[in-house]
Amino acid sequence: MGQTSPAIEANLAIRRVQRRAAQFNPLHRARENVAHHYDLSGKLYDLFLDADRNYSCAYCRSPEASLEEAQAEKKTHIASKLNLVPDMRVLDIGCGWGSMALTLAQDYGARVVGVTLSAEQHKIASQRVQAAGLNERVELRLADYRTITENFDRVFSIGMFEHVGVPHYREFFSHLRDRLTGDGVALVHTIGRNTPPGSTSAWISNDIFPGGYMPALSEMMAAVEKERRWATDIEVWRLHYAETLRHWRERFEANIVAAEALYDKRFC
Repeated sequence: MGQTSPAIEANLAIRRVQRRAAQFNPLHRARENVAHHYDLSGKLYDLFLDADRNYSCAYCRSPEASLEEAQAEKKTHIASKLNLVPDMRVLDIGCGWGSMALTLAQDYGARVVGVTLSAEQHKIASQRVQAAGLNERVELRLADYRTITENFDRVFSIGMFEHVGVPHYREFFSHLRDRLTGDGVALVHTIGRNTPPGSTSAWISNDIFPGGYMPALSEMMAAVEKERRWATDIEVWRLHYAETLRHWRERFEANIVAAEALYDKRFC
């Protein structure tokens, strides 16, 4: 094989530095990035998400399953992996609109602390907790996960790891380790890439998820191993996500007029 020219090597090195700089995610930038996407009107998300507002990959046991059924299956599947018993303390990193926290408290008797950086999500999730009468079991905080200092029996994150940033992977898994009790369990549910480590398209990083990045499994595992954690269960939901996206697209297209009324045609 021929050697790579010094110019190409220099260009690749510059791109690696730029990539890591774009994913540098201190607390103030994390708040700004989250607000860009998740503080949009809740009415927009109602146009394509399920009624429970699960904004992550569903678990589709069959192509005939409705989005509501598949999202309920996802929550059941994740709860089974957490192996909960009543009154366990659970940390939900990136709790969104509170769907999983509510389910674990109501159906499994867990005591959940949920954190989000989205003021809009925190407001809606808090209203849902109040309406469900679960204030004694669910506490929601408008905070960065890195500010949490208590210990928990279980820690999980659904659809949030994409916003962590590669330079912070070890910090993330170190924080999970430090928050867990001695026999605790952590679960991370994330979008992944089917290629080696790379970069995020300019369109996504500028207009959709500023600072976002879909990790390669090799990047995640390197951070897990360096923090001396054991990965005991890895499951790939590739086709499940395809079905989830199909449901979202069909619902959004069916409500395109309402979406344009909320924002504009260019946004849609």
